[in-house]
Amino acid sequence: MRAVVQRVRRAQVRADGIEIAAIGSGMLVLVGIARGDDRAAAERLAGKIARLRIFDDADGRMNLDLRAANGACLVVSQFTLLADTRRGHRPSFLAAAPPESAIPLYETFLEKLKAEGIPVAVGRFGARMEVELVNDGPVTLVLDEPFASGPPLA
Repeated sequence: MRAVVQRVRRAQVRADGIEIAAIGSGMLVLVGIARGDDRAAAERLAGKIARLRIFDDADGRMNLDLRAANGACLVVSQFTLLADTRRGHRPSFLAAAPPESAIPLYETFLEKLKAEGIPVAVGRFGARMEVELVNDGPVTLVLDEPFASGPPLA
C-alpha cells in the first residue's frame, strides 16, 4: 500500500460536481492498494497515519498526532499511486489491486482509522473525483507499507 499524506487546513472532494465529503484541519490521505496487499498491511498503514506526529504543539514543533490536534482525515482511494513509469511515457497500473480485492482492504483501512478515534470522511471508491485542499505547511509525506508479494514499488 502507498499513501500520500498532506497536512491540511481544509479539504473537500466532489464527484459529479457534488461535494461528497469535507474536513477542516487534519489530513488528506490519498491511498493506493497494490496487488498482494493484505489486511495486516491496511491496518499497519492506518495505525501509522493515525499516530503520525505532524501537527504543531504549543512550541511550534511537529509533535502532535491527529487526535491530539483534534483533526480529521479525508481519505480518497487513488490507484494511480501505484503507477510504474520506469519504461516509456504511458504509466502502467498493473501493480494496482483490482477493485474486488482493493475495496475490502480500503474498508479495513477506514475501519482501523475510525477505531483509532479519528473522524474520517471518504471519497467515492473508483469514481472520478475533484479534490480541493489547502495544504498546511506544506507538509506532504509518502508512506509505503510493504505488501505480501515483495517490497514497495520504487
